[in-house]
Amino acid sequence: MNKAGFSGKPQNSSNDLGDDIPVAVRDTPDATPKIWLQRRIVLIGGVTGFVLLALISGFLFFVTAPKKTADSQPLPANSAPTTPAASNNSSDTVLGHFPYPEAPESELVTISAKRSIRMRKAAAQKFEQMVAAARSAGVILVPISGFRSVKDQDPLFFDVGAQRNQTPAERAALSAPPGHSEHHTGYAVDIGDGAVPATDVQPNFDHTKAYQWLQANAARFSFEMSFPKDNLQGVSYEPWHWRFVGDRDSLEMFYKARNLKPVKMPQ
Repeated sequence: MNKAGFSGKPQNSSNDLGDDIPVAVRDTPDATPKIWLQRRIVLIGGVTGFVLLALISGFLFFVTAPKKTADSQPLPANSAPTTPAASNNSSDTVLGHFPYPEAPESELVTISAKRSIRMRKAAAQKFEQMVAAARSAGVILVPISGFRSVKDQDPLFFDVGAQRNQTPAERAALSAPPGHSEHHTGYAVDIGDGAVPATDVQPNFDHTKAYQWLQANAARFSFEMSFPKDNLQGVSYEPWHWRFVGDRDSLEMFYKARNLKPVKMPQ
C-alpha cells in the first residue's frame, strides 16, 4: 500500500539526468572555436594574397622596366641635344682636287699611236668603241691627253703657274696639283673635235658637234664629264675633260668626287 505523496518511480532515476542541463546549453553547439578559425583563415588568406600580389607586381616591373645602358643614360639637366656638324665634303682635297694614285704601267695601253696617249685597258677599250660610234655619226673624237704621271703633272702646275703669274689657288682652278689629277688614274681623257681643232682644251668646245654628241652618247660607253659648270670642287668648267666610270675600280676611284654635297654654312 502506497503512502500518500510517494511516487512509484525513483526520483533520482538515470533517465532524468539530462534534465539537469539547461536546454540552451544542451541543444546549441559551441560556436566560439568556429568563429576563431574563420578569423584565422581570413587573416592568413589576406596575408598570402598580399604577398602574391607583391611578387607579381615585382615580376612585372622587372620585365617591363627599361634596362639602363651606356646609350640610355639621361642627359645632364643643363645640356641640350647636339646637332651633328655639317661635314666638309672636301676636307681631304688640295685646292679642290682629290688625291689620286698613278695607274700601274701594266694596266696602260695606247689609244693614239700618233700622240702616244695611253689609258687603262678597260677605259681604252670603251673609248675606242665610242670613237668608232661617233665616226659612224659623222663626228670625229680626238684624244688630246690621257694618262699623266705625277712627275709630268709637276711642271704643268708649278712652271706654267709661274709663267702666268698665278697663285696656287688660281692655278688649281685650271690644273690639278701633282698627285691630285684624274689623269694619274689612267681613266681620264681630254677630248677634242677633229673638225675644229681650235677649240681644243677651250670652253667653247661645248659649241662643237663632238661635245654635243658626247653629251648625248658618252654615258652609253661609261664616260662622264668631270668638271661641269659650277661644280662643287670649284674647278673651272672643262667640257673637254671626261672620265671613265665603267668598272668597280673606276667607280671607287671617283666615288668621293661624284658624291660631293653642298656644305651647309652656319646661319
